[in-house]
Amino acid sequence: MSVSMRELDPTFQGAGQKAGIEIWRIENFHPVAVPKSSHGKFFTGDSYIILKTTALKSGALRHDIHYWLGKDTSQDEAGTAAIKTVELDAALGGRAVQYREVQAHETEKFLSYFKPCIIPQQGGVVSGFRHSEVNEHEHETRLYVCKGKHVVHVKEVPFARSSLNHDDIFILDTKSKIFQFNGSNSSIQERAKALEVVQYIKDTYHDGKCEVAAVEDGKLMADAEAGEFWGLFGGFAPLPRKGASEDVKSAEVFSARLLCVENGQPVPIDADSLTREMLQTNKCYLLDCGIEVYVWMGRNTSLEERKSASTAAEDLIREPDRPNAHVIRVIEGFETVMFRSKFDTWPQTANVTVSEDGRGKVAALLKRQGLNVKGLMKTDPVKDAEPQPYIDCTGNLQVWRVNGQEKIALSSSDQSKFYSGDCYIFQYSYPGEDREEYLVGTWFGKKSIKVN
Repeated sequence: MSVSMRELDPTFQGAGQKAGIEIWRIENFHPVAVPKSSHGKFFTGDSYIILKTTALKSGALRHDIHYWLGKDTSQDEAGTAAIKTVELDAALGGRAVQYREVQAHETEKFLSYFKPCIIPQQGGVVSGFRHSEVNEHEHETRLYVCKGKHVVHVKEVPFARSSLNHDDIFILDTKSKIFQFNGSNSSIQERAKALEVVQYIKDTYHDGKCEVAAVEDGKLMADAEAGEFWGLFGGFAPLPRKGASEDVKSAEVFSARLLCVENGQPVPIDADSLTREMLQTNKCYLLDCGIEVYVWMGRNTSLEERKSASTAAEDLIREPDRPNAHVIRVIEGFETVMFRSKFDTWPQTANVTVSEDGRGKVAALLKRQGLNVKGLMKTDPVKDAEPQPYIDCTGNLQVWRVNGQEKIALSSSDQSKFYSGDCYIFQYSYPGEDREEYLVGTWFGKKSIKVN
């Protein structure tokens, strides 16, 4: 893909030249840089582009791009964020993996950038058809649910007893006191992470001046703080049984389908199985996996074709009765492990010769404008085979239970529940030095049956 500066937003000139986070907010359908002092502060009515630049041991730079959509953002702003993300990737050489992030359904990779959590605020910039801005966290009573042992998903839920359950941890933020309610089935790690969120709320929204109390699920009115907590809900009453969670719904079997984007429209490809050979370098494809939609961009496609494919993916996930889906965009030759695993056959080394033409032309244009392009040109593969000293637990874990000759995917809430009479297969993928790495293993219950 070759591009000219006329095709790229000038705001992205010089982006991604050093390790760290860069954020842009969509304002009047253009990206505007967000100062570092406001990083991690998101508004529900806005759309953002986030660039994570990682310096590898070789000196090369790896880029991951996310675009985050608030629950109240307009389709126009969301569409602008999607298109501008493609332009940012082109300015960086056309190799970054791009992720679509929706409020309350963010990936762990995205959440790991902002410690200990993100808590989107109501309102948004005066942009396009939206005309509201709320900059202060009003001190009204709010109830949040916290999920996660390594990174925390924090979501505001209705302030009602029916929102509580035994499995999760809840934070009740009042004007003078913050309560942490620990569900009886929650783990020590989850409670520790939730406590970090409590401290964040105290420091950020109460200037560090409020009381904090822990309430254990099962303790009744005899405990003073538990009594105060339940009093805010009108008194103690048994908690309702937890209904079917979104995680369980997302685990339903979904047969992946491949669509080729032609003239901006996705055309289904009829095939009994998916193979690498089906992807042509001069085309873009959508791989619809239900809760994930991948956009595969051939290296010989134009910037406009890539934008068109991204728009087609946005339209696809807005179809009625679809579950909340992540959109992940990958470039030919830089596919993630998870993308390749969706195909029945994928060669160990795809026959792709990566061209420096697009990256070189962009770098030359930027250099003529006096910008530093050192990081942009460092693209040699990492040769250092030394293993990573640790895994940061921000990767993607998949677990399957073996049932006869079949394997059944487990929901994220059940991935830590192993039974001695069963056998399991697990796969953990995480960012490596120059590509995604993964661990694959098996677990055998001591009472499982050996089948010859």
